[in-house]
Amino acid sequence: MIITRTPFRMSFAGGGSDIASFYEKHGGCVLSTTLNKYMYISVHPSFESMDTVLKYSQTEIVDDIDNIDHKYFKEVLHMLRISGVEISSTADVPAGTGLGSSSSFTVGLLHALYSYKGKFVSKEKLAQKACEIEIDRLKNPIGKQDQYAAAYGGLNFYQFNKDGSVFVEPVIMKNDMYKQLENNLMMFYTGQLHSASEILKEQSTNITAGDKENNQLKMCEITKELRNELHHNNIDAMGEILHEGWMLKKTLANGISNPKIDECYDIAMKHGAIGGKLLGAGGGGFLLFYVPEKRQQEVRLALPLTEMPFTFDTQGSAVIYVGTKPDIF
Repeated sequence: MIITRTPFRMSFAGGGSDIASFYEKHGGCVLSTTLNKYMYISVHPSFESMDTVLKYSQTEIVDDIDNIDHKYFKEVLHMLRISGVEISSTADVPAGTGLGSSSSFTVGLLHALYSYKGKFVSKEKLAQKACEIEIDRLKNPIGKQDQYAAAYGGLNFYQFNKDGSVFVEPVIMKNDMYKQLENNLMMFYTGQLHSASEILKEQSTNITAGDKENNQLKMCEITKELRNELHHNNIDAMGEILHEGWMLKKTLANGISNPKIDECYDIAMKHGAIGGKLLGAGGGGFLLFYVPEKRQQEVRLALPLTEMPFTFDTQGSAVIYVGTKPDIF
């Protein structure tokens, strides 16, 4: 048996510039971190050697992988030419909450199956292959940031180049300021799930025209500014730039925010938050706020939402268990 653990991500700035329609024209950049909230994938030989068994929110048992309903399982198994296995997935946080769960699933599944075949795979290859599955094969209207964050882990600045390549630059900070940044961030669940697809389809079209294109360019500039401020250990810049980026993001497509989200955002800002944003494409999921520790209890009491404590992850996708390897390849 092989078990992988792959983190979810928290994007601070630059989201949308990782979509091909934008970065192929202008280049893009995102600054994000990964969390100690994970996708777990286990794989081992199926008891019935002709069956492929998949366990997620449903259970599928097929004798031909062409008959698999779950599109991610189907594409990855086709890509790696694997059948006759039993695969299970478990997540700390449900899908549709803005933490990049689909990409964490894809990266974790690829990592588990490459390892099952006895093949080492680099973080770069994991990210590239996950992008190939999600964007090229499945035609999802998404960018590249989630796949790279899930594979690499940590607090990083990602540069998306016009030729499709990606540069990954760790954000270097003093240890005490890194910890203080982590402590000053609060995340609350809105209770609303969302589907990113429709929002991202509209955003992909909008961000290459007119004012929305200019706003996306501004979002890239403040992402670079945030990287520089964090390099100088000015963590309070996080709050200011989160707020500026959220105001810009809301202009990019319909459905990114809604009255409940706006109300909760305003409440947090009135009770001590310096800035914040909705994580993911929009429409639901988690609200993130930068709040000095002395004001955090005030925000907790004021918001009618459930807080989710977290710490930063630094490892990225990892194999956390290796059992006896079956002699089948």
